[in-house]
Amino acid sequence: MLEPAYQADVVIVGAGVAGLAAAHRLTSAGVTTVVLEAAPYVGGRMATEKLDGFRLDRVGQLLSTSYPDLRLAPGLDALVLRPFDPGVLVHSDGRRYRAGAPLGGGGARGALGAVRALASAPRPARTVRSVRSVRSVRSVRSSRTVASAMARTGTPLGGMVGGAFGGAVDQARLGAALTRLAGVPVHRLLARTELPAAQALAGRGLPARTIEGFLRPLLAALLCDPDLTTSSRCADLALRAFASGRLCVPEGGAETLPELLARALPPGTVHTGVRVTSIATNLVTTADHGELRCRAVLVATDARAASGLLPGLRVPDFHPVTVVHHTADEAPTTGASLLLEADRGGPVAHTAVISRVDPSRSPAGRPLISSTVLGTPPQDLESAVRTHLARLYGVSTTRWETLAVHHTPEAVPAMRPPHDLRRPVRLLAGLYVCGDHRDTSTVQGALHSGHRAASAILTDLGAGPMHMAEPLRATTTEEEAAAA
Repeated sequence: MLEPAYQADVVIVGAGVAGLAAAHRLTSAGVTTVVLEAAPYVGGRMATEKLDGFRLDRVGQLLSTSYPDLRLAPGLDALVLRPFDPGVLVHSDGRRYRAGAPLGGGGARGALGAVRALASAPRPARTVRSVRSVRSVRSVRSSRTVASAMARTGTPLGGMVGGAFGGAVDQARLGAALTRLAGVPVHRLLARTELPAAQALAGRGLPARTIEGFLRPLLAALLCDPDLTTSSRCADLALRAFASGRLCVPEGGAETLPELLARALPPGTVHTGVRVTSIATNLVTTADHGELRCRAVLVATDARAASGLLPGLRVPDFHPVTVVHHTADEAPTTGASLLLEADRGGPVAHTAVISRVDPSRSPAGRPLISSTVLGTPPQDLESAVRTHLARLYGVSTTRWETLAVHHTPEAVPAMRPPHDLRRPVRLLAGLYVCGDHRDTSTVQGALHSGHRAASAILTDLGAGPMHMAEPLRATTTEEEAAAA
């Protein structure tokens, strides 16, 4: 029998970061690949609206400089990450304080800074155990980290009960705990008992003021989950990424990342404006561009669209996200910091003067304030957000101009326990799936799932040069129409 004439070895449906990452892995192995995207642009939810010189992200997920796939993915060598100021600003009880920032740098200097903070801090009433812990930390030599001291003494994060989070003792102990967490191997985190994140935090002996004053608002921002129903293992991974690196955003907007990936692929690989209607292991049918024969199909769309092409595929719940962009005559004086709301006294979960973090996102002299609302937004969203931002920043917002409001009902797949961090990407020989719904609901998870899917395809096909990809057929020609 003659071998069928394939138009490409692999057809990837969806040009989000997962599909583009997989395409890089496949093309670098000599596998001819075609990427089909229904939208007129690549990137999926990593989209950026351009308005009067402003660059406004639609979802605005936070990245971390510690994400390994941002460094390893081909095509991202030119990606510039703009970091926020170290740690975060937390608004609680009408005041702001910085938390989670390194104390005096890393290594011995960081340890000495934390020890001095512990030793010189005023001491309200505390337990016998906390007194012994502080004395123990005072005796640590400068060559050791405070994290190792806390590990030996077993002192819980936050140390003392009562009062508001944010004092020197709280900060030192938090810094020590984050330093320790950054060094925990991933496999040890994944071996912990899995619970909803809120329940896991409450069961670890953490003072309520530490949970409510720092961990809950931080995890809500990282996971887009205000109720912390996410798997505790995923929450631990998010905290580890925070402790190991800096929160950041791509220079020029979220769309920069997928655009760089697409630009680095061989010319003619990516086709936008092509809607796929059905798939098989060796065939892809489109609405207006005919059929493409292939040896394997990879569905790299969001979970909802993937289930339409793959009946029976599990569709998770989602966390809705609303991003509100403002400009003002003068920028609030919070620098390039991410500002978290700990009191939950309004709809805004976190906000930032994003033009201080990435000046390329706004015209010269025009500040851009981007604020995120998690969950179902209130009916009076515009008024509620403006009132809440006035409290968070301590300035009047009546003259602020609303640039855009982007509401994405299915922005982030929920990761409730039990959550499989490595959901299968190989459905059967010739049919594969990837995306943030197969891994963790982050950019890192999407990139990693794309790499996993590409590896599975290469294994099944036997990596090596295959067939030359044929041009994607346009709409029906006049000759075909006449013959029909």
